[in-house]
Amino acid sequence: AALAVVRGALLVAFSVFLTLILGFGLPSALNFVARCCGFPEASVTECIVLMYALFVLYVAMPRLPRGTVKVDGKAVLITGCDSGFGHALANHLHKLGFTVFAGCLLKDGDGAKVLQNLHSEKLKVVQLNVCSEEQISQAVEFVKANLEDPERGLWAVVNNAGVSTFGEVEFTTMDTYKQVAEVNLWGTISVTKAFLPLIRRAKGRVVNMASMYGRMGNALRSPYCVSKYGVEAFSDCLRYEMKAWGVKVSVVEPGNFIVATGILTRDIVTSTAEKLWKEAPPGVQEDYGKAHFDQNMALMRSYCSSGQREIEPVLDDITDAITTNRPYTRYNPMEPHWWIRMQVMTHLPGAISDALYF
Repeated sequence: AALAVVRGALLVAFSVFLTLILGFGLPSALNFVARCCGFPEASVTECIVLMYALFVLYVAMPRLPRGTVKVDGKAVLITGCDSGFGHALANHLHKLGFTVFAGCLLKDGDGAKVLQNLHSEKLKVVQLNVCSEEQISQAVEFVKANLEDPERGLWAVVNNAGVSTFGEVEFTTMDTYKQVAEVNLWGTISVTKAFLPLIRRAKGRVVNMASMYGRMGNALRSPYCVSKYGVEAFSDCLRYEMKAWGVKVSVVEPGNFIVATGILTRDIVTSTAEKLWKEAPPGVQEDYGKAHFDQNMALMRSYCSSGQREIEPVLDDITDAITTNRPYTRYNPMEPHWWIRMQVMTHLPGAISDALYF
């Protein structure tokens, strides 16, 4: 605890120092360079102020209206509605007036029962394991049979179903990589391909749930990052192809919503840690050492109480992708510091971003 306080104090002190350096030193340095290049000094400071003002406007400005589609008669399929984002989204879109097909891994599970207990003709629970081609085909037939007008097609598919795990590369088995990709990547592709004919008929929407880790990697998260990078690439390729059909494809990249969704708990960390250590080869255990391993697991436990506590930013972005006439290609519901980190890691040279964050 004492060490954490010291680190926190050092971080605050460094932040203040860096702010002063950037505030006073950077303009002077740039003015010096401007003089050497023959440019007027004042323009440099003005440019800095202008860039900062544009950044503040970008972050703080509310989303501009881009027209809204009519909800009446439109239907949406959502995967992963047992809990988390999917469960909340099914309720949210149902309240907006959409006919919702809520795909649940466990049709008799608690999440599915809550949705069924609404007793609404416009909310139908569908048995859907995104890793099962048979269940996907059955879901397509169920949707076709229950659409108000099958000729109008299905307005949107939200590929939300996903799993997460953690562990260093040498502690993670190939089976784990395959299991995570089977749900997050291949499940997304399979469901999309199955429902695309209905989506094309409606000139509708495909919304794929990726992650900030689909844009930047992180230590201990390689199985998850690999699968979400794949979702990003698939979504881009699909967007190019679907433009000719009038279908809009969007990617939602949530930041840290661990607390809001309960996707990572201390019990999950404990059980996963035991599995990782048990399945690691003896040579890996010896080289890394138990102390190093326990330190990483303590780091993962610390994440269990982190992140945003409300999921409304994610729901708002998915709703915008479904209901606006001109949806964005990518949505970034995340805290500002994660957004800044994502921009740094995707736009600056790797040597700089690595030095800053690792």
